[in-house]
Amino acid sequence: MMDINYVREHAEKVKEAAQVKGFDVDIDRLLELDEQRRSLIQETDQIRARRNEVADAIPKASNEDRPALIEEGRELKERLSGLDDELKDVQKEYRQVLLMVPNVPHEDVPVGDDDEDNLVVREVGEPREFDFEPKSHEELGEYLGIIDKERAIRMAGSRAYALKGAGALLEFAVMRLALDIMVERGFTPVVGPLMVNREAMVGTGFFPYGEDDTYHIEKDEKYLVGTSEVFLVSLHREEILEGEELPRRYAGYSSCFRREAGSAGRDVRGIYRVHQFTKVEQVIICEADKEVSDKLHEELLGNSEALMKKLELPYRVAVACTGETGLGQVKKNEIETWMPSRGKYSETHSCSSLYDYQARRSKIRYRDESGDIKYCYTLNNTMAASPRLLIPILEHYQNEDGTVTVPKALRPYMYGMEVIEPPSASR
Repeated sequence: MMDINYVREHAEKVKEAAQVKGFDVDIDRLLELDEQRRSLIQETDQIRARRNEVADAIPKASNEDRPALIEEGRELKERLSGLDDELKDVQKEYRQVLLMVPNVPHEDVPVGDDDEDNLVVREVGEPREFDFEPKSHEELGEYLGIIDKERAIRMAGSRAYALKGAGALLEFAVMRLALDIMVERGFTPVVGPLMVNREAMVGTGFFPYGEDDTYHIEKDEKYLVGTSEVFLVSLHREEILEGEELPRRYAGYSSCFRREAGSAGRDVRGIYRVHQFTKVEQVIICEADKEVSDKLHEELLGNSEALMKKLELPYRVAVACTGETGLGQVKKNEIETWMPSRGKYSETHSCSSLYDYQARRSKIRYRDESGDIKYCYTLNNTMAASPRLLIPILEHYQNEDGTVTVPKALRPYMYGMEVIEPPSASR
């Protein structure tokens, strides 16, 4: 959530941010509501003060003056009740609009509409050149008996899948390698709730804009998380941390759920875009310092690149343009991995800095060296997401006979398996 003082002082800048990010929010209406809100608060405070004066004066008043004071007290009470109702309505609309105001992009973020306008900053590794006709991950998965979409769709509908045998082991191996890197680098692993209340979703900035993409368990009024970022940030909701304890580094492991609203007809083949997936997510909560935040952003990005280098997959790093930068993000880097069947680099990781946007919504603060209370900054990045990351692994490491060589870094987690073969060949 934006600081309303900043919005007042930089209204045009905030309007421009909303325009280049593609969010429809009425900043003028917000400022109008803010003015009404402040005026009503001031008026109600004045009436309360006068009512208290009258209440104190009544017992001391003469018989002649007391009736007038009692009547004034009654009128003040009625007037205050009406103003309180009006203030409540204004406050409600004010908060609804304020929650929809996007963060102002970092100066390094290029202006653009979609991923075609992202700025590539480096490429690592070379896409493999095959001396045979390569198969897609979907073909490999079916041939090897490790991806079963047909049976999964039968029981769960579109965009469902099942990983079997070496496919399941491959996902576990990627997740465990990712977690091991995180723990080695000082991150605290967390397995948190997958069903959360509305406050957690609003507090982390996924509502109101992301509500259509979220699974809602209406009977229990809970929501399924689309990333463990939700419970990692919410760990310290409404808390005041000590400055010397920052930064807090967390690595969340969870299943994730997204309705993929608005993606009908897109990426329907294979397992690139699915409703349920598994992630290791990185989150850092730090002090309110932009330079510190920028350094930690590079740290998070470096962690994910370390995984990619261990997997020896070709990838590139890009700065996401404004149209690809979310509501609360000031900047975002994407790691895009080469996927032979798609013939292009496709997003596998998303590294974001949000400054105090989530902390304001979630009321996460800290006490600095001077004893002042400030809002924290938050950052996050995908460490590994499956099954999406399985796509480049299967396709990049495939062999002409349809088998897949297991990356060396994953073999210790695959019970020594070096090659994934079809079931008939492995019996």
